[in-house]
Amino acid sequence: MTVTYLRAFFIILSTIVGYYVGGILGNFSLIWRVSGAVAGLAGSLFIVILELVMKRFSIRNLSAAVFGLIFGFFMSWIVTSVLKLIPMSIELFSSLQIILILIFCYLGMVIAMRGKDEFNLIVPYIKFVRQDEREDIILLDTSVIIDGRIADILQTKFIDGRIVIPRFVLRELQHIADSGDSLKRNRGRRGLDILNRIQKDSHLNVRINEEDFPDIKDVDAKLVKLGQLVGGRVVTNDFNLNKIAELQGVTVLNINELANALRPIVLPGEMMEVRISKEGKEFNQGVGYLDDGTMVVVDNTRQMIGQIIKVAVTSVLQTSAGRMIFAKLEESAKPQQGGWKGK
Repeated sequence: MTVTYLRAFFIILSTIVGYYVGGILGNFSLIWRVSGAVAGLAGSLFIVILELVMKRFSIRNLSAAVFGLIFGFFMSWIVTSVLKLIPMSIELFSSLQIILILIFCYLGMVIAMRGKDEFNLIVPYIKFVRQDEREDIILLDTSVIIDGRIADILQTKFIDGRIVIPRFVLRELQHIADSGDSLKRNRGRRGLDILNRIQKDSHLNVRINEEDFPDIKDVDAKLVKLGQLVGGRVVTNDFNLNKIAELQGVTVLNINELANALRPIVLPGEMMEVRISKEGKEFNQGVGYLDDGTMVVVDNTRQMIGQIIKVAVTSVLQTSAGRMIFAKLEESAKPQQGGWKGK
């Protein structure tokens, strides 16, 4: 809303200035004053429309174009300085100077925009800070937003820094939310609700990044590329994105790994109670789950499905999918009275 007021103020002020300038140029005649006001109004509207169109251009693209323009002008100045040493007419020299300026400025802008990712000075997050201070940039991917746990983690302040949500991630969320599949549509809407919750948290520094990479189609690849450019850390629960980012030198915060690390530590020989919910893959095995979702495989309990039993831990296996506990039935233990007996 503030930007809208600023635009309206600019248009009104430009009209007044045009009225005044027209009066000065036309010896304060009415026709000149009105013409100046109309010219000021038309010019300000044109500039506002141009500004609205330029919203699609990112800061990095604009910075690259300006950098290339300056570099091209500098190169043309060097070449024309050399041409001064060659005897020629002033008309020919002026013509060559104009042609060289146009050519070098054009080439400089095009080359700089194509290779904009190689210039660290045009990254929009660069700013002058103390050498012993560094602002962390946290990039959120689509899967971790839909998951929803990231909102609770951010509220605990375990992750500190600027939360950056790329525009292409928002577009993917919007596409999922508009899907004809009801399951995908619900997941997309959940992700948008989580984003709304994160943005409303006054303690978080949240920013929408407008940078896009038209030559890259995959959203995960775009996220990794953005992480490389801004030196940010990618928060995800996608196993494949985790591996791809690590291979390209981008730091990854996987909330599934965090959840696994926070599960209670169980040592061999400890006793625990577990409800056998289904039979295992091996002969006469039963499988149960702890409250945090950890799978417990118990030998010789296939016939105890539905019962709460006391078991002794024999070993713990940590895998990429999570933690698995292997146990055996405590011989002296009996099913709890509240346990449901299977048919």
